[in-house]
Amino acid sequence: MNRLTTPWGGFDLTRFPEDPRDQLRAWDAADEYLLRHLDAAAGTGGDPGPTDLSGTVAVLGDRWGSLATALAAARADGSTDGSAARTADGGTGRLLQISDSYLGQRATRANLERAGAGPDAVRLLSTRDAPPERIDVLLIRVPKSLALLEDQLHRLAPAVHAGTVIVGTGMVTEIHTSTLKLFERILGPTRTSLAVKKARLILCTPDLALPRTAGPWPHRYELPGDIGAASGRTVTNHAGIFCAERLDIGTRFFLRHLPERHGPDRVVDLGCGNGVVGTAAALANPAAELLFLDESHQAVASAEATFRANTGPDAPARFRVGDGLDGVPAGSVDLVLNNPPFHTHQATTEATSRRMFAGAREALRPGGELWVIGNRHLGYHVKLRRIFGNCELVSSDPKFVILRAVRR
Repeated sequence: MNRLTTPWGGFDLTRFPEDPRDQLRAWDAADEYLLRHLDAAAGTGGDPGPTDLSGTVAVLGDRWGSLATALAAARADGSTDGSAARTADGGTGRLLQISDSYLGQRATRANLERAGAGPDAVRLLSTRDAPPERIDVLLIRVPKSLALLEDQLHRLAPAVHAGTVIVGTGMVTEIHTSTLKLFERILGPTRTSLAVKKARLILCTPDLALPRTAGPWPHRYELPGDIGAASGRTVTNHAGIFCAERLDIGTRFFLRHLPERHGPDRVVDLGCGNGVVGTAAALANPAAELLFLDESHQAVASAEATFRANTGPDAPARFRVGDGLDGVPAGSVDLVLNNPPFHTHQATTEATSRRMFAGAREALRPGGELWVIGNRHLGYHVKLRRIFGNCELVSSDPKFVILRAVRR
């Protein structure tokens, strides 16, 4: 837990899931910079005073809820100048957080509760939910994925009006010329602030004359013809998911070596991404029942679109946004297929794979199998032997290994 000091008080914030060994903070200098700017905009943006927060405020990409938690306190404190446009019925607007991350939403709820915010202080929306009809203040924590930023700016642009305050933030290494061009093309004239503690602000003025067009997502591509049951099939990819524009070489290798199974297996595609691995398993074994799991709303929507396009509407499958295998009954699964992520935002971490492997062991029935693909250097075999007591090398090439662990 770490403490963020803001103009509206200090807040003890955590990431999710909480891990006492995790030294990464739930906020950074970019979040601090944005909050200081909102409190005293004259110092960086030339505005006459604090940004009014009484209208509808939408926060996009708030990674662990630091911005939402601080802004909920600001609104409760009445720290506004009272001049913002009100909603159509004359009342104040809502504070909204828009996130692709289930884990980020869980962290936000925990941080809001710890700060004493009421249950209605912030409305949590996913990137797949319908956007608000009007936004008076649009705050954007620049995501790692430029495609996700583009997709969300297109979705939110119709809600922007002439008086909307638009401010983005990110570390200097996260803001590129391409980032600024997206703001310019979709929302209006854009400039950046000076860098402070290696963070920068993006200051955008709405241009209502710009065309409000739909974004280019989802993107679809045809799979190659040498990857087993999924050969030649079409994959659907919403913005922001891993390798959304082409099949990555690791997944290609995994698809060539999936287990050959028959009968009514219960199969989990854990960290499903666009769902191509689980879809291939279903095509190879039509009697299997699939569960697609990911913490990304964009990923689960992609997996469902991919699966339904290739198997038909009646094929048995479920699609769930969640925290790994949390909530899956113990001993209920025959096979888990997993390509674990080893990044969370800009940080490299092994915590995710460790939790996925432990969750798989709990969910598998005796004799059930976990199949994992990973880069050689990640050393997943060590973790699997520690958790399962066994690990077998199924196949390898110079870059990747496919490993099999059995629940004894």
